[in-house]
Amino acid sequence: MTGPSERKPFLRRALPFLAILVFAAALYDGFVFYSRWKSNTDAKREREKAEVERDRKTVEMLGGDTLKILAFYASPPSIQAGRSTLICFGVNAAKTVRIEPPVEDLHPAPSRCFPVSPSRDTEYKLIAEDAAGHSAAQTLVVHVSR
Repeated sequence: MTGPSERKPFLRRALPFLAILVFAAALYDGFVFYSRWKSNTDAKREREKAEVERDRKTVEMLGGDTLKILAFYASPPSIQAGRSTLICFGVNAAKTVRIEPPVEDLHPAPSRCFPVSPSRDTEYKLIAEDAAGHSAAQTLVVHVSR
């Protein structure tokens, strides 16, 4: 029979190996966690770079920081008396926008539509201005049939 005194020498002999084994396992876990953290950090940086590039391309497609009327149209362009149509506009880098004759309070937007119900053929003029005082204008006509 083996007693407690015989087990001690085995534990004393195995203890340095167990310590090395635990240390190696801790190193391995640390390496795994570090490499996963590093991969996630790199992936996050790449996603952020791609998002910045996508945003830059979008701004560039919309005209960058240059004042520009992107769209100005009526849908449908011809209506019957008493009916309504949608006037849609889009501007880039504008500080203020207005339509003459006045139809409603407007704010700069890359895309916005609102209804109008003219009683006769009406020419609408979109005027956009930027912070530097530059302006851009465009007109459209809504035809009204009786």
